[in-house]
Amino acid sequence: MNKTKQALVLGLGVSGRAAARLLQRRGVKVFVVDDREDVDMQQHAAEICDQGGRVCLGPGALPDERFELAVVSPGVPADASWMRELASRNVPVIAELELGWRHVATRILAVTGSNGKSTCAKLCAEALTRAGLRVTIAGNYGTPLCDVVDAKETWDWIVVEVSSFQLEGVREFRPDIGILLNVHANHLDRHGDAAVYTAIKSRLFANMRGEDIGIVYAPALPVIQSLTAGQCQWISFDGAADADVCYREGAIAFPGGSVSMADTIFDNPIMGATAAASVAAIRASGQPAEVVADAARDFKPLPHRMQPVAEIDGVRFVDDSKATNLMAMGAALRMLRGPIRLIAGGVLKEHDLAGVKKLLAGKVAGVYLIGAAKDALEAAWNDSVPCRVCRHLADAVQRAWDEAQEGEVILLSPACASFDQFASFEERGDEFAKLAQGLRHNKKRE
Repeated sequence: MNKTKQALVLGLGVSGRAAARLLQRRGVKVFVVDDREDVDMQQHAAEICDQGGRVCLGPGALPDERFELAVVSPGVPADASWMRELASRNVPVIAELELGWRHVATRILAVTGSNGKSTCAKLCAEALTRAGLRVTIAGNYGTPLCDVVDAKETWDWIVVEVSSFQLEGVREFRPDIGILLNVHANHLDRHGDAAVYTAIKSRLFANMRGEDIGIVYAPALPVIQSLTAGQCQWISFDGAADADVCYREGAIAFPGGSVSMADTIFDNPIMGATAAASVAAIRASGQPAEVVADAARDFKPLPHRMQPVAEIDGVRFVDDSKATNLMAMGAALRMLRGPIRLIAGGVLKEHDLAGVKKLLAGKVAGVYLIGAAKDALEAAWNDSVPCRVCRHLADAVQRAWDEAQEGEVILLSPACASFDQFASFEERGDEFAKLAQGLRHNKKRE
């Protein structure tokens, strides 16, 4: 980085702006490109230019300049035309995550996986804090690592949530402790197939050395070991089966002991796997497993992750809008007791829709389908569970409410991205909660 005089940043979103700021603070001349040119982008561009940078908005070729480095935002795929052009120019490209990592002197605990990353990162951070350490969370969780690097605070640990989009662009990134929670088909609309996606996830461990710790879901460990040249110390975990650390009947067991998860949201095999991974990581950091148990007892679930939002006439409404793939939806179904009225649909990110049919048949009283995937999901599932094709979320909530009985759950767990009808999964979940709470004023059902 000391030799970098001029750098290109691809993308002017949250990560791109953080990368540009860090580079400018280091005296690097920055040129930012983004194919969007709306009012928000123009405002962000003005901020970069005020600090001496240059910005080009709108589709088009890259600037005809000499760049020693390019920093890519997570939203720019590896096969984008800009990426191909940079490759033809022999410009090294790294992720914003890696740019931040190259400037950090703090120990890093990194968490990736198809589902549950944010919950695991939050539990680990809160457990480390319970141990009396100074901790912050960065990466895909919210604050870009580049912004955390130059904060005035001194941290003992930075917990970093890492997405597959970020891992596409890493070259040297090396956390001290890395967790791979699970690997299920996800983001295949970008990555192409499950093998490519799994290989990208394995990059978390690619540069690890003997003193580093790799913590991997037990069934995936042999595959991950075969894909990486990393030479770390491996620890396996599981939500049920035997592993180095695993969930067993209300507790997390590890070599030489266990800690209780009774009366916490982690007291089930699905969330128990997350707790097991967290226990493995915290013990690897040198702290006792008991701090994870303490954090679990006071843990507040993140919004839109199995979040209860209403209960009316004995019918519970649960917002799991963050479930944007089939495995996340399946996990939600397994966690709930009682018949379920499932609201699903949106933009599909995968193709094999049949794998959840047995689970649907055993747990779900009716499915209410919305969005671009509604017809495909009805065709795939209607022979296993009654399906209702709905115009939009409000229609789905009303129809589920009309048919629900006392003791049932109306669950929003879409198994799809939200971008056909909503700006984000957060907006989708907020709308679901608003609709559910609105039913309080009109309790009578036909």
